[in-house]
Amino acid sequence: MSVVGIIAEFNPFHSGHEFLLNQARLIAKDDPIIVMMSGDYVQRGEMAILDKWSRAQAALGQGADLVFELPFSYAVQPADIFGGGALRLLSQLGVRDLVFGVEEANLNFDYLGQKIANVPQRYLDFQDYTQTYATQYNQMVAREVGHEVNQPNLTLAVSYAVANTQLPNPLNLYPVTRLGANHDDLVVRENAVASATAIRNLLWHQKNVSLSEWLPPIEIQALDQQKIKPNWNLLFDFLKYRLESSSPEQLREIYQMSEGLEYKMKAEIHQARDFTDFLRRIKSKRYTYARLRRLCLYTLLNVTTNDLFASYDQITPQLLGYTKRGRHYLKRNRKKFELGLISKVDKKNSESGTLCLQIRVDRLYEQLIGVDQNFGRRPVEVK
Repeated sequence: MSVVGIIAEFNPFHSGHEFLLNQARLIAKDDPIIVMMSGDYVQRGEMAILDKWSRAQAALGQGADLVFELPFSYAVQPADIFGGGALRLLSQLGVRDLVFGVEEANLNFDYLGQKIANVPQRYLDFQDYTQTYATQYNQMVAREVGHEVNQPNLTLAVSYAVANTQLPNPLNLYPVTRLGANHDDLVVRENAVASATAIRNLLWHQKNVSLSEWLPPIEIQALDQQKIKPNWNLLFDFLKYRLESSSPEQLREIYQMSEGLEYKMKAEIHQARDFTDFLRRIKSKRYTYARLRRLCLYTLLNVTTNDLFASYDQITPQLLGYTKRGRHYLKRNRKKFELGLISKVDKKNSESGTLCLQIRVDRLYEQLIGVDQNFGRRPVEVK
């Protein structure tokens, strides 16, 4: 059996993702494709533009067989924690092959993973406060393996490769060259597969835009039905309230709040015109914008260091949906998994662990779009 795994956000699901699933099907053949997908919050510290259930349904309709939610505790994290957590969960679900999109698919990721994993820890404790951690990490990789890691999907791919070396039974890695636009392209380019970033910009800033060239019909319908398209412009006033109503001592408890950032954030929030202006005001050479967006999201949601680490005591990914092939795979193998899977949220299973934190942070998303995200929901079935 060649169970194939994909780590994704699908924010939103578009034609480039469909191509990746098609490539995965060539490897899986009649075996299932399992997707570990971020929920209502994504890796760079933002709300997903479309709720997790609708994105899962779009993926199932285009070739995935099982979609699980990557817990918030892993999903809103830097690449190494995001990738490492997702890879371990897929491995525990019986995945043997990992398919991922990347800018440079010709690289030997097994070699890169082994090489970087063998770098002594003392060389990873970066202390140059004039550069971001990401910049120093890239410099270390370039020095050790002779290749820079400065593209978004390549950074994630390397994190998968490094995490793979730490698994008891490493997965087979299958990189696939990304189609069309670059990951961070802000505008749609003619005759190219649009990036998710460009599609989100269209949804936020243009009315009555046609997306049929890039999105499946069921997702277009879901986007039409979900009138609110969450973004930081909508959330900025809530963040401002949190910062102004909290003391520095309270803010210091927030996960990843360090080096006096609580004072900087409180000082700058009064003068900031909007979220983009606020980020620019608190930006320094030490931190990337992605790192600061994640910190703002933790602050908005009041996720403390204790909350985050306590959630790891019980790791339970939620099943968002399945096909007939996926259901049969779960029925045959569920008892073999050393992992608690949740297909229905109830009072008992939501009291602790990653699911407890997930439900808490999802409350804000629910208030924005007016649709419950956990209680009362059952996995989507696509036949």
